[in-house]
Amino acid sequence: MVKNQCLAPWTARVLTLFPEMFPGPLAYSLAGKGLKDGIWALETVDIRDFARDKHRTVDDAPFGGGPGMVLRPDVVSAAIDSLAEKTGGQCDGPVIYLSPRGSLLTQDRVKALAAEKEVVLLCGRFEGVDERVLVEHKVEEISLGDYVLSGGEPAAIALIDACVRLQPGILGSAETLEEESFERGLLEYPHYTRPKVWQDRAAPEVLLSGNHKEIRDWRLKQAEAATKERRDDLWQAYLRKTRLDKRD
Repeated sequence: MVKNQCLAPWTARVLTLFPEMFPGPLAYSLAGKGLKDGIWALETVDIRDFARDKHRTVDDAPFGGGPGMVLRPDVVSAAIDSLAEKTGGQCDGPVIYLSPRGSLLTQDRVKALAAEKEVVLLCGRFEGVDERVLVEHKVEEISLGDYVLSGGEPAAIALIDACVRLQPGILGSAETLEEESFERGLLEYPHYTRPKVWQDRAAPEVLLSGNHKEIRDWRLKQAEAATKERRDDLWQAYLRKTRLDKRD
């Protein structure tokens, strides 16, 4: 049963050589329940369906030589065009290519993507995609980090999950989102639960005090300390923002 029948759900449309990899882990837990309830939607398109020969060839050797194969621009472009045709000539959201040379995915970018009607995710394989199709379709390149995966599908699943959990109705409490890492430009503070003492390690007394102001202050200091120690880039950005806020 679709709960949000008046509004179209946020939609992820995935171009891939392996549609059977989806929904994968997205079929479970909160994302899976949201998918079943119609809070978000998933569509996969098999790039091989747009091959131009009986062998369903989607790649070819790179010009200039070198190892590996490259996804053909005519095949990939036809796959992208097939999505645009369904929505009256253009896609209703950005077309994103998951690539290690792309801009690093941040929580701010996730928020922006989660606010779109849909996102189109192009999953590369082999040595990548012919550059001309990326230029032709004004494709945005996004990376999850400075490492290489065997294909874009795992990265697409991670990006979708990050966007889905921001959709209204997925998480039970808005406070859950507000307290997470990156929401204030800081890493999240450490968490503790029962038992009070475990392996001779006691939970911080301030968390048991019932004094909400002291707890908030402690958590902020812990978040600042963790960020300063582990992510100097975030820490410096946080300091700049704090100075600007104080100046304003």
